[in-house]
Amino acid sequence: MSTTTTPSQDVQEMVAQSDTGARNPLGFSGRILWFVPLCWSLFQLWYASPLPFIFNFGVLNDTEARSIHLMFAVFLAFTAYPASKTSSRDHIPLVDWLLALAGSFSAAYIYLFYSELADRSGAPTTIDIVVAVTGMLLLLEATRRALGPPLMVVAAVFLLYTFGGPYMPDVIAHKGASLNKAMSHMWLTTEGVFGVALGVSTSFVFLFVLFGAMLERAGAGAYFIKVAFSLLGHMRGGPAKAAVVASGLSGLVSGSSIANVVTTGTFTIPLMKRVGFPGTKAGAVEVAASTNGQLTPPIMGAAAFLMVEYVGISYVEVIKAAILPALISYIALIYIVHLEACKAGMTGLPRRSNPTLLYSLLSFTGTILGLCVLSALVYYGVGWTKDVFGDGATPIVTAALLIAYVLLVRISAKYAQQGAMEIDENLTEVPDPGPTIKSGLHYLLPIVVLVWCLTVERFSPGLSAFWATVFMIFILITQRPLMAILTRQGSIAQQTKEGFGDLLESLVSGARNMIGIGVATAAAGTVVGVVTLTGIGLVMTDFVEFISGGNIILMLLFTAVISLILGMGLPTTANYIVVSTLMAPVIVTLGAQNGLIIPLIAVHLFVFYFGILADDTPPVGLAAFAAAAIAKSDPIKTGIQGFTYDIRTAILPFMFIFNTQLLLMGIDTWWHLLLTIISSIIAMLIFSAATQGWWLTKNKWWETVLLLVLTFTFFRPGFWWDQLYPAKEIHSGTEIEEITQRLKPGEQLELIVGGESLEGDHVSKTVRLPFDEKFNDANERIASMGLILNEENNRLFVDMVEFDSPAEKAGIDFDWEIESVVIDAERPMKEWVFIPALLLLFVLALNQKRRIRLEN
Repeated sequence: MSTTTTPSQDVQEMVAQSDTGARNPLGFSGRILWFVPLCWSLFQLWYASPLPFIFNFGVLNDTEARSIHLMFAVFLAFTAYPASKTSSRDHIPLVDWLLALAGSFSAAYIYLFYSELADRSGAPTTIDIVVAVTGMLLLLEATRRALGPPLMVVAAVFLLYTFGGPYMPDVIAHKGASLNKAMSHMWLTTEGVFGVALGVSTSFVFLFVLFGAMLERAGAGAYFIKVAFSLLGHMRGGPAKAAVVASGLSGLVSGSSIANVVTTGTFTIPLMKRVGFPGTKAGAVEVAASTNGQLTPPIMGAAAFLMVEYVGISYVEVIKAAILPALISYIALIYIVHLEACKAGMTGLPRRSNPTLLYSLLSFTGTILGLCVLSALVYYGVGWTKDVFGDGATPIVTAALLIAYVLLVRISAKYAQQGAMEIDENLTEVPDPGPTIKSGLHYLLPIVVLVWCLTVERFSPGLSAFWATVFMIFILITQRPLMAILTRQGSIAQQTKEGFGDLLESLVSGARNMIGIGVATAAAGTVVGVVTLTGIGLVMTDFVEFISGGNIILMLLFTAVISLILGMGLPTTANYIVVSTLMAPVIVTLGAQNGLIIPLIAVHLFVFYFGILADDTPPVGLAAFAAAAIAKSDPIKTGIQGFTYDIRTAILPFMFIFNTQLLLMGIDTWWHLLLTIISSIIAMLIFSAATQGWWLTKNKWWETVLLLVLTFTFFRPGFWWDQLYPAKEIHSGTEIEEITQRLKPGEQLELIVGGESLEGDHVSKTVRLPFDEKFNDANERIASMGLILNEENNRLFVDMVEFDSPAEKAGIDFDWEIESVVIDAERPMKEWVFIPALLLLFVLALNQKRRIRLEN
């Protein structure tokens, strides 16, 4: 089904070392390394399915499932990954078998002795501690093998900090912990290794990685590449634009940057070089596109699922927040490629036939907005069945889905020959988009199932991925024999056998792709455990405030640098866990103290973005090394060039911290949404032109400066508008009742509160509190926020804060003062700033056109 070519041996080795394990032994060992991942995938499917509850058999709680999940991951880390570069790749030494068994037993200890451990909670025996210490040491070694030394070193440093607290500098000192307390906390509870991160890997991530492996095995990865080439290959620098789109679509299939580079880069990099891109830039385009694949909803990197747990919002809300930044990031990269092609005077590949107007439109809208349109069609075009038929909608949609599958496979069979072109360096012309698109339309149906389950049924990410995977299993088994029946070519029995073979191989490859993520989330869990055990999270606030001087921009830069430095050696998931655990609460707290309310999802996406950017950050970016190996270019130069292309992605997190409309927050009308999308796309295109030093022609220095100012204006129009019209009105705290009474449903009360912290320091910060919308009376609304107030001498104090109320979660404490109530000022909409900005842009364009005429 696939049209992929075989990557060079060194690139294959690089992918194996980073993703699936470099060992591939023959004989009995090889069968074990095939059978164990298969069992892991089958276990995860069983755990995610409703079957355990239907048959009342094999029902596991979260902790037991995490234990089994880590057992598989540790066993495979020791058997699939050699101890060093010089170790045998086709033989598993006896010591590795012993380490694998010891490590998997330690990981499974909680599952095997769950009842006994529950009975003696907090009072571990000597055996418990021996198993915990053994498990921790073997986990660190498994992490080193699967992911290299950096994450192991980070986890080890945090563990040493646990024991060495009294000997640390005063600013980060703590009383320390005994071996019993530390190991019990880390290994025998859900506060450390078996915490939220491993839980997300168990419940969500495995199913999505398996879903991607099945899509790839079915041929969807090659199909996406062919579609991208058929739509964009004819444009200036067409192969590079196709590489960007293909890598974005491959991000649906693979959450791994390096695997994405190899999957698409094997075809795209040689073609980019042929149309005029130097090897360094060809590799850099592929790196920049592939690293951003993890930003692309509806399937994002593993860290996106962690946000669901850490931020406490649904996955649909994570997708909603991430969709616009991902979209404009990819549009900007296509534009950067276009500017590079213009600078070098490149052309695209010739078309096999003259393009029609429809195909020209498809090249733009169909490629960039296709998945958004597909999601909207599922939500609005099919979602109405839920309202009309209720519970009966699911069987109706399932029947319609099966009918659509048969019809689309029939179309695919009809165009299979025309769409089955080979994409390699010998490709001389761009194939027709029509037959190419029609040759694999059924690959979109599993994504339809996923979007349906997430957005209409509102299932959890894990259950949504389960049903999408079940449909993928159905496709893998049936597509080959169905094609044979429709085309009357090949033996149905043989095609059925090959279909089952594809299914088994995808189950094995999906599990092997999970080894690194499994041990990474467990090892990163030790960092979370140390934070909860030692209280360093509270210390970090003072530490960061001291370094940044309370300046939000400096604090964000500090966080970005930490993410990039850690990300040079840590996978995105582990990087996200470490940095978000330490820095996310700090940014929110210090932001509130400086009058800036930063949504938690914005901070977590900020860390997520910079964790992804680290994949191409020299000198360690593995994605850049893989691309350089294919392009036969210098890996450091390729990484640096890729990072310059990714500067466009680096500014986005700073912008959506200060303008949360980019995360589709605070948008209440369709025209406002449209204005936000258009202005942000314009901003990113202008920024691309500024950083490339070329717009319609080569920029003069002052034109680049002006473009950067215009970029800032379109991204954050409120900055200039605030200079003319104050954004907020400050009222006395005693006016709280009157202002609360005027609040509309969905609005929040913004307060400036102040009081003494636990350390005895005076703290003043800005908070927003939601109220229960069923209340119309001001006092009832205030009570629903968790506040009981008392007025003394024309000042308002907090008499009591209800437990687990919005006020308590916002950090308001007893006896604090309500200093001020803040409301939005009545003023013209800030988007009026766009009019003079567009006029300036128009004048700049006229000036560059005039210069082009003079030069010619």
